[in-house]
Amino acid sequence: MPRRHPRSRTSRALPRIWLMTDERQGDALWDALETMPRDGGIVFRHYSLDPTARRAVFEQVRHVARRRGLMLLLAGPPSQARIWGADGAHGRFSRIKAGTMILSAPVHDGAELRRARHADLIFVSPVFATRSHPGVKGLGMAGFRPLLAQSGKPVIALGGMNARRAERVMKSGAYGWAAIDGLTPR
Repeated sequence: MPRRHPRSRTSRALPRIWLMTDERQGDALWDALETMPRDGGIVFRHYSLDPTARRAVFEQVRHVARRRGLMLLLAGPPSQARIWGADGAHGRFSRIKAGTMILSAPVHDGAELRRARHADLIFVSPVFATRSHPGVKGLGMAGFRPLLAQSGKPVIALGGMNARRAERVMKSGAYGWAAIDGLTPR
């Protein structure tokens, strides 16, 4: 049975649907942001941009997120997320003071799951084959379920996700799902 809307450190319900941003979205990113459900979330990545360009795109995304009521996490250190005005941070952190910031962590295996004790939300990936990890088979449901069972936190399924697959993982107990292509209109 999926968990019922866990609350973040700010008492705000954690989104069940997350858009992961990526440079390959190009201008389709803006359509994706506009079609996200109002209670959705965004993990801003855009890793390959130089710092000035990355901040400029983040500011544009933040503007849309605020206007639409979307939760926005910055892939980066919590200190940077705080300065940039994000709702939280996404990454691999240890011994941090988050205050009211929401923290999420990427998890690909049991060792990473154990290191993600600090996180409010766990993104387990890749559940299925995805363009983000060419040549990687994906965990499949057989690999996803044990991580889900051991998490003790709300789990977001990522990797090759779309609405049909989201139904399947959520019936297995995932709290929600995330995608790049699966949430980006073509």
